Amino acid sequence: MKILCGYNVNLDSVYNIIGDEVSKLLESQNQDEILRKFKNPPGSIHSVSDFLAGLVLCMREGSGAEWLVYEKDVFDYLKKNFFGNGLVRMGGNAGIMANVLSEMGAEEVIPNVVKPSSTQLSFFSKKAILIPPSRFSGSETVDVNDELIHFVFDFKKAETFSFQSEVITVPRENRFIATYDRANIELAVNPDFERFATEHILEMDGAMISGFHMLIETYPDGSKYVDKIKRAAEQLANWKRMNSKLAIHVEMGHFLSRELAYAVFSKLSGIVDGIGMNEDELVMLSMVHGVPLEEILQMKAPSIIEAAIASASSFNLKKMVVHTREFVMSFSSDFSANPVQELKAMGFGVKCAATFAATGRLNNREFVEETAATLKESTFGLKEMQKTVEYINGEYQKHGASGIHNGYMVCILPTIICEDPIATVGLGDTVSAATFLKELELHTIHA
Repeated sequence: MKILCGYNVNLDSVYNIIGDEVSKLLESQNQDEILRKFKNPPGSIHSVSDFLAGLVLCMREGSGAEWLVYEKDVFDYLKKNFFGNGLVRMGGNAGIMANVLSEMGAEEVIPNVVKPSSTQLSFFSKKAILIPPSRFSGSETVDVNDELIHFVFDFKKAETFSFQSEVITVPRENRFIATYDRANIELAVNPDFERFATEHILEMDGAMISGFHMLIETYPDGSKYVDKIKRAAEQLANWKRMNSKLAIHVEMGHFLSRELAYAVFSKLSGIVDGIGMNEDELVMLSMVHGVPLEEILQMKAPSIIEAAIASASSFNLKKMVVHTREFVMSFSSDFSANPVQELKAMGFGVKCAATFAATGRLNNREFVEETAATLKESTFGLKEMQKTVEYINGEYQKHGASGIHNGYMVCILPTIICEDPIATVGLGDTVSAATFLKELELHTIHA
């Protein structure tokens, strides 16, 4: 399979933060200021107190989020205190998905790399990644201070820290991301990637697209997020016109506002073949589906079913995928789709994510199968699968379950849980990329 990957590729600086350290960080800042921002989250980072408010909020809820850093002095603070003290690795949805596709057997994977520095390129898989050659002789060198760095703060379940005389216990593992990235917030496209994609589009089997969640309301040149969405939508539509067999999947991400999430979802639904997201991101579409947010965040399968189908049907989206920590669900308006094949593809994605969580690597398919076999399915996910079967009058398959509800074929599969994960960032991307690759393979086999 030959697959294009756009748009966001960057470096992740991953730091495992513990409760005692959070307590000390909070003590060093104005706690009343942090408390005000904690109660009314800014959603972006203009100061160190903004950063700490976002971190504390995520740790208290056990939720994940990504906030953009706008000020250079905050970036300098994060770099001085955390960069190099943890793990530096491939970052960005497109970068992570490209590596998953390469490691899991794709023939050729072409990522959009806006800043092709030696450091960035060193983190790509060596198996099937193809960086489009530059039209110029030689390559531009990127200064280390100009690298696109996302600071990822992983935290574990049961960590405790003190804040305003309260002891907070983290309910589950997750991560908070502080992002300083001036290129990907504009959905920047490397001209060499754009040229290569156009020239070779008929050879491509699929495209995985992401990075829209990094858009902001207004840019320094006066342009708006709608301008960036329009440009990307035109590019994807053009690829489809040139190659009608090209399968395009979009991953959403954590948006700055519900208006942004709505704009992206509504604009792309009629162009692409599928859109994926987690439960937090499904909440961002509440203005479309109207399902109680707490029920979605609690991962109640019937509520997710109603929210996903209402969202997809509102804009004629062919397929929607919701991946949570406990289970994965897909919704397809194409009744000719084979639920057994769909669940097989989802199962491969779930195994890859579990393997990456447990080991921090994928290696090959045999390694994935062997590692996943040592882990257990989510008990919560199994219960929600049973509720799904009852709710939609579905049936159990060899793996997972399926049924028809309100004009969509629904498939659900429990995830495989690693209780002590090495990695939490990129698990949704891993599920989506591996599932997409397997779907392309199965479609080719049964075509």
